[in-house]
Amino acid sequence: MARPVIGVIGNARLLDNRFSAQIVGENNLRALAEVAGALPLVFAGCPGITDLGDLLDTVDGILLTGGRANVHPARFRTEADPAHEPYDEARDAMALPLIEACIARGVRLFGICRGFQEMNVAFGGSLHPEIRNLPGRLNHRMPRLENGEIHPDLEVVFADRHDVRLTPGGAFARLLGRETIRVNSLHGQGIQELGARVIVEGVAEDGTIEAIRIRDAAGFALGVQWHPEHDATTNPINRALFEAFGAAAARQRAEPGSRR
Repeated sequence: MARPVIGVIGNARLLDNRFSAQIVGENNLRALAEVAGALPLVFAGCPGITDLGDLLDTVDGILLTGGRANVHPARFRTEADPAHEPYDEARDAMALPLIEACIARGVRLFGICRGFQEMNVAFGGSLHPEIRNLPGRLNHRMPRLENGEIHPDLEVVFADRHDVRLTPGGAFARLLGRETIRVNSLHGQGIQELGARVIVEGVAEDGTIEAIRIRDAAGFALGVQWHPEHDATTNPINRALFEAFGAAAARQRAEPGSRR
């Protein structure tokens, strides 16, 4: 049987200050190909380029990747602030209805970092633009040098930073076989108010929501605030997540009445 096809959303980026591009980190693609056993298919995070219906007729699952841009605050009824730029409004316009369509059609869905936040916003939830400013919260942003530059060593940037307590008996605890895991951290925004169908599955030691599922989804519909794609081949937690996602997409492909 052919491998399941996983659509991977792109992020808008301007190259050399002149060329519009859609960017996907290669780690996402390798995690899908090498761990999930899937064929990654990059699609533009832009409704003017990607037709949602045609996309969902083609794929067995969707990976919503992380990205430098934040979800625009207008999407969760909050005033925009230049301090929280950049934004990628085309991706917002693509991802939010795509999430709802995936759940409605039973297409497997995995959200990472920004994708995790999009899942919450798609169901009416809100985000805090800078959770490190909340009392008692950790700084969840990526490590930087004293001069403010991002640390040059990726092993430092993506190193495990804090624990996540998983809901006992929940989807993640059952999948991973444990109730506490340790994860990396590279985000500024975080979930503030939960969306109507969003169920908390894991919380960091400072109270930040780190893992979610979508209630009553027909198949795999999970999101994580950390970046499991960085070390998906070697980290047992992250490997298990991508393996489960790939297996869920393969089951969808094999179901009677599958699109292909």
